[in-house]
Formats: sequence, C-alpha cells, structure tokens
Amino acid sequence: MNVNEEVHKAFEVISQGGIILYPTDTVWGIGCDATNEDAIKKIYQLKKRIETKSMIVLMNGDRMLYNIFKEIPETAFQIWDLSDKPTTIILDKPRNVAPNLIAKDNTLGVRLVKEPFCYKLLERLKKPLVSTSANISGTETPKSFKEISPEILSGVDYVVNLYQDKTNSKPSTIIKLSLDNQVKIIRK
Repeated sequence: MNVNEEVHKAFEVISQGGIILYPTDTVWGIGCDATNEDAIKKIYQLKKRIETKSMIVLMNGDRMLYNIFKEIPETAFQIWDLSDKPTTIILDKPRNVAPNLIAKDNTLGVRLVKEPFCYKLLERLKKPLVSTSANISGTETPKSFKEISPEILSGVDYVVNLYQDKTNSKPSTIIKLSLDNQVKIIRK
C-alpha cells in the first residue's frame, strides 16, 4: 500500500470529523483533528475513557508547536534533540486546540514525529493529530495490529492500511515540563 494514498484517505476522513486507527512512531493509535471537539468526544466514547484523562497530540515541527504553545522552554527542544526514542513532552498553556483535549492543569502532551505516514498526514492536515493508544481504557496497550480489539477496529471510521505486520514494543517516554523548567518523568 502506498503511504501517500493512505495519507489522502486518512485526511479525507479526519477532515469530515472522523476518527482513524493508524500506525504511529510507537504503538497503533486512534486519532482525529485536535481542534475538533466532537471527534475527540468520539474517541473518549470508543475508548470508554473519562474526559479528565487527557490524550496527547502529534506534531511535525516548530511551526505547529508555536501555533499551539506561545512559550516553549528551551529544555523541550534539548530533550527532543537528545532523545533516541519517541518522547512526549507535556507543556503548559496550550491554545488553538479543542478544550476537551486540554488537561485540568492547562497542559497538553505533544510528540514530534518523523515517521513518514504521520509526518505527511500532519503536513496535509496543518493541525495537530490526536494520538491515544488503540485500546479500551484500562486494558493493555496492543503491541501489534493483530492485538487490537474488534470493538476498536469497528468503532473507528477508517483503518490505515500500512505496517499492519509491525510489532511495537512500547509507548513513548512522557516528560512533564513546566514553564518554570520543572521536569517530571511520567512514564519511562
């Protein structure tokens, strides 16, 4: 299957408020337009997840980052530059995203992706992409496409037809970084 064709199909579904099941730089994810409150609600319902448990977004570069965060500590860029594996950083005071995506403490987790499918989809979308593991809340995160439950598969509007034979060991590292440069590791 062609990456560009899949980007096109996923883009069409997301543009119409749909949710997709897609391969990320870590585990399989469920995603939608991070500015679409209704699409985000669909993901919470599908995962049976309480809305106070926030989800992260994927971005593909500085322009998108600065559209969502006015201030980004220099430390964040150092962490991304030095990290040899996918790293999500939780930052303060996001804007220009759906309110139901922002955590109670006014933060949002973000991961910069270089993986070709996600990168190209973000380029086309020009908005952050919601990314949350492809499982019902409280159940184990699937390590491969074949471990994803039928409930999730049938609950999304589109399943990306790429890398379905790939196995991923684990989700990203998560680091919380406040504007006053306090660093806290949430998940190694």
